[in-house]
Amino acid sequence: MRLLIDQISMQQGRIVALEDEKKRRDEECGQLKALVKDLERRGLERLVDKVQVPVAAVVIMACNRANYLERTINSVFKYQGSVASKYPLFVSQDGSNPQVKSKALSYDKLTYMQHLDFEPVHADNPGELTAYYKIARHYKWALDNLFYKHNFSRVIILEDDMEIAPDFFDYFEAAADLLDKDKSIMAVSSWNDNGQKQFVHDPYVLYRSDFFPGLGWMLTRTTWDELSPKWPKAYPCCYFSLFFFSLGSSLGQFFQQYLAPIKLNDVPVDWKSRDLSYLIKDNYEKYFAEIVKKATPVHGENVVLKAHDIEGDVRIEYKDQSHFEIIARQFGIFNEWKDGIPRTAYKGVVVFRYQTPRRIFLVGPDSLRQLGIKDP
Repeated sequence: MRLLIDQISMQQGRIVALEDEKKRRDEECGQLKALVKDLERRGLERLVDKVQVPVAAVVIMACNRANYLERTINSVFKYQGSVASKYPLFVSQDGSNPQVKSKALSYDKLTYMQHLDFEPVHADNPGELTAYYKIARHYKWALDNLFYKHNFSRVIILEDDMEIAPDFFDYFEAAADLLDKDKSIMAVSSWNDNGQKQFVHDPYVLYRSDFFPGLGWMLTRTTWDELSPKWPKAYPCCYFSLFFFSLGSSLGQFFQQYLAPIKLNDVPVDWKSRDLSYLIKDNYEKYFAEIVKKATPVHGENVVLKAHDIEGDVRIEYKDQSHFEIIARQFGIFNEWKDGIPRTAYKGVVVFRYQTPRRIFLVGPDSLRQLGIKDP
C-alpha cells in the first residue's frame, strides 16, 4: 500500500510538472503568435507602401522652354519627396526641342513623354494662331495617355512656368476626397486669378467657382471620360484667354499687373485635418449666401472710396458686363469675362480681399436671387 501511495505521489508530481510545462509552452506559443502577427503586419505595411495607390499623377506640360521647365520640376521635387509614391511625376513635351528633352531626361525620378504631331493645322478662322490647335492636341494626347495607358484615376496638370506652394500635395489629397463625394465639382484648382498679394489674406479659405481657373488643376478619369470624346480642336481651357490682351496692351504690362504680384502661399496648411464639408454644393450655397448677405451694400459712384471707409465686408452690385469691367478696373482685379461669366465668379459673385481682411463682393444683377437673398 505504501509503495502504491509513493507511485501515485510520483505520478501526481509528474502531472503537476507537465501542467507547468504546458502552461509555459502556451505562453511561449502566445508570444510567438503575437510576434508572427506583428511581423505579418509590418510586412503588409511595407508591401502596401511599395504598391501605394497614387492620389494623382502630376504632369508638367512643356514645349520649348528648358529653363522654365527646370524651375518647375525643382519646385515639385522640393515638396514631393515624402509623398512621391502618391504623386508620380511626368513631363509631357510637345515637339522635339532638344534642350527640353535633355533637361527632362536628366531627372531619374520622373517619366518623360513626347508628343510628336506632324499633322498640318487648319485653323477654323483666318488669322487664328495655330499654336492653340497644337496645345489642344497635346493636352488630349497627354491626358489620354495618363488616364487610359497608365490608368490613373486622377491627374494634376501644371504648366512649365509654375511653382508650387508647401501645401500643394496635401491640398490636392484633401481635394480628391471632395471630388469623390461631390460629382458637381468638375475640377479642383490651386490657382486664383485674383490671387495677387493685395487681394488675398487668408490661406485657409477655399471657394467654389463657375469659371474654370485652368492653372494647377486636377480632374478625375470619370470627368475625362466625358470630355475626351468632345475635346475641342483649339482653346481647350478657359485660361488660354489669359493670352488675349486688349488693344494697346503688351505681354509685359499684363504680366506685371496680373501675374507677377500673384501670392505664392507660404503657409504649410494641413488640409487633410480641416473640415472642407462647407464646399459640398448644398452646404456651400447656404454658406456663401450667408456671408454675401451680411456684407454692407454700397451703391453709386466712387465705390472704391466708399468701400475703404467701411469696416467689414462690402457688397457692390454691377448692372452688366461693361459695368463690372469699370468696377473691376477701379479695384485692379481681372475684368475679363468668358461665356458670360467673370473670372472667379460663383453665381455671378466675384469675391476678393481689399487692403485688409475686408472682403469685397461684386454681385451680378441676378446673383442675390440665385443665392436666395432678398435685397432689402
